Amino acid sequence: MTPPAAALPRTVSIRTLEDSTWIPRTLLLWRNRRLLFRVTATALLVSLGIAFSIPKQYKSTTSISPPDQQHSNAMMLAAIAARSGGLGALGSIAGGLIGGHSTADFLMDLLRSGTVGGHLIDRFDLQHVYRKKYRMDAAKHLAHCTKITENKKSGVITIEVVDTDRVRARDIAQGYLDELNSIVFRTNTSSAHLEREFIEKRLKGVQRDLEDAQLRLSDFSSKNTAVDIREQTRALVDAGARLQAQLLAEQAGLQSVKQIYGDGNVRVRESEARITSLRKDLSKMAGSSQNPASERDTSAAMNEGELYPPLRQLPRLGVDYANLYRRVRVQETLYELLTQQYEMARIEEAKDLPAVTVIDAPGIAEKKSFPPRLWLTLALTFLVFAFTSASLLIHDHWLQLDARDPLKELAAEILPVFQRRLRWATSIRRGRA
Repeated sequence: MTPPAAALPRTVSIRTLEDSTWIPRTLLLWRNRRLLFRVTATALLVSLGIAFSIPKQYKSTTSISPPDQQHSNAMMLAAIAARSGGLGALGSIAGGLIGGHSTADFLMDLLRSGTVGGHLIDRFDLQHVYRKKYRMDAAKHLAHCTKITENKKSGVITIEVVDTDRVRARDIAQGYLDELNSIVFRTNTSSAHLEREFIEKRLKGVQRDLEDAQLRLSDFSSKNTAVDIREQTRALVDAGARLQAQLLAEQAGLQSVKQIYGDGNVRVRESEARITSLRKDLSKMAGSSQNPASERDTSAAMNEGELYPPLRQLPRLGVDYANLYRRVRVQETLYELLTQQYEMARIEEAKDLPAVTVIDAPGIAEKKSFPPRLWLTLALTFLVFAFTSASLLIHDHWLQLDARDPLKELAAEILPVFQRRLRWATSIRRGRA
């Protein structure tokens, strides 16, 4: 029934109200309100089940600040090139130094490299955690769970790791920092690093040579009883001078005793015996000036009870002893110098390493980052409600179409073909089963 014209506003005509399409559509949905309510309620329950079946995910975030990527000399060169405008190749070099290679981009490429990902997969057994058969799939899943971004203004690099375990998310984020420091240290090719490696190898070789020289000197000293040739020579010369003086005194006393008592007296024989003993000691102390036949003869002579080598052998032993001692001193001095240079090279290498500063250390997430269960449930329920309403409207519109409508005739031709194909495919599947 059409309302009277007086009851309608002046701006709305009766024809506009009759041609409106939202009223019959709303009426159609209202008549099917029970169906919509059942479908919406079912969708709400199913959506809740889906939302709560999705495992919780936790996000751990860390941020680092790369070292300064602009060198002062490059900045000055760029400024000169910009002002002069005619430097040609010099200006292009300056522009390359300023805008070419970025330290932040380099660090981000290192973080995304396969080396870092492979080490993290092995460290946390991610191939088993992600339930991936192949290592490549585990690496792709790790890359999907990791987000590495850079703030172009500040240059700060942010690493976000998402995982179902909040502790593992924190550990993986920290693992990225550890692997970054490790790979930066390994890929450091500065002059200080190369110098440190060279000195380290040279120091090991000098240490082996020093140990060998010390061992040779100790063996020579043990075999020849040569502790300190200079002091031993001085001591033997003093001892020989005393024996020589005693021998001269005994010989003088022997002449006087012979004149008084004769050759057969007891005192004469005692004096002669002392003289003979002193001559043996002096001869033993002086030794022979000839070179021993072998080290075995020298060792045998040393084992006869002599505390020191013979005096006449000391110059010959002194040459070998001096050579061995000089070699030890040279190796000791070289070892000390290389040790000092090695420590200085390590300090310079530490200065050349990129100073990556950790701004925010990764922490354990207190709340889940995904899924938003309330919004997910409402979105799925609304989608089902909208789909059901649209299906009712489309079905009603289809029924209202004329049988001679081209769209309806096309559907009448196509639908039976699809139905036959579907029945044929279903029968084949049942036959195979």
